[in-house]
Amino acid sequence: MIVVAGEALIDLVPEAGRGPLTPLLPARGGGPYNAAVALGRLGAEVAFCSRVSTDGFGTALLDGLREAGVDTSPVQRGPEPTTLAAAVVGPDGSAGYTFYAEGTADRLFADPGPLPPGTRALLLGTCSLVLEPGASAYEALMRREAARGTFVALDPNVRAGLIPDADAYRARFLSWLPSVTLLKLSEEDAEWLGGSPRDWLASGPSAVVTTRGGAGLSVLTRGGAEHSVPGEGVDVVDTIGAGDTAYAALVHGLAARGALSADGLDALDGDAWRCVLGFAARAAAITCSRAGAQPPYAAELE
Repeated sequence: MIVVAGEALIDLVPEAGRGPLTPLLPARGGGPYNAAVALGRLGAEVAFCSRVSTDGFGTALLDGLREAGVDTSPVQRGPEPTTLAAAVVGPDGSAGYTFYAEGTADRLFADPGPLPPGTRALLLGTCSLVLEPGASAYEALMRREAARGTFVALDPNVRAGLIPDADAYRARFLSWLPSVTLLKLSEEDAEWLGGSPRDWLASGPSAVVTTRGGAGLSVLTRGGAEHSVPGEGVDVVDTIGAGDTAYAALVHGLAARGALSADGLDALDGDAWRCVLGFAARAAAITCSRAGAQPPYAAELE
């Protein structure tokens, strides 16, 4: 079982071919939510751990998880509204967001207690590790599971507009690394955080994977090995959910090789890493080829 913990929200995505006051269409989203859906569509045994509103958007979010085969039993519910993220899509398909998150349900996430039996990996990231009081609950879950020997993956997926104190967040990020087995982040995240994969490896992770958009993905391992794959050529509609899909596909590929442990990552050779990275690149490319966060199913990658 792979557990993804973090926010579920509604993306408000512009319709194509419109002007500055483009009508916005609601779409299910949130980095952890997208990763859970992607894992479910790829055929993984996956559960989602979050707090979701009892409003109509919250119900639609749970429906999307169940349609993807995701176990929703760890989901908490609350009457607070669902977080909204208004997306702005640039000419190259890149997306920026304005968040409406004050007093929303996912911010009130509380300690869920034990995770489902057989949990092998915990994935975290994005807004859920920023917005209090839920951020502290997710952080405590991360540390507890790491102490139990669970494989912990982190994708910070930085949303700078939500971070009131950048230096405090950067320090907090560094404090997480001893609990992290696999760190995945984008080039933009790495630049904003102001560190390097070698620095971060020295603090705890066994491997750091960096995504470089259309240029592909690379990994640096604790043993000093570096491996890269190019991106997949595709007509980009938008990049919404692409990084989340790559994150999910990366973990799914590692799970298929029995590598959801520090020792498992250390044992992977260059061919295995390139296979896993290539799988993640293909999955992300398919997501970029369609509007919104629509991760591929396993059959689309065969």
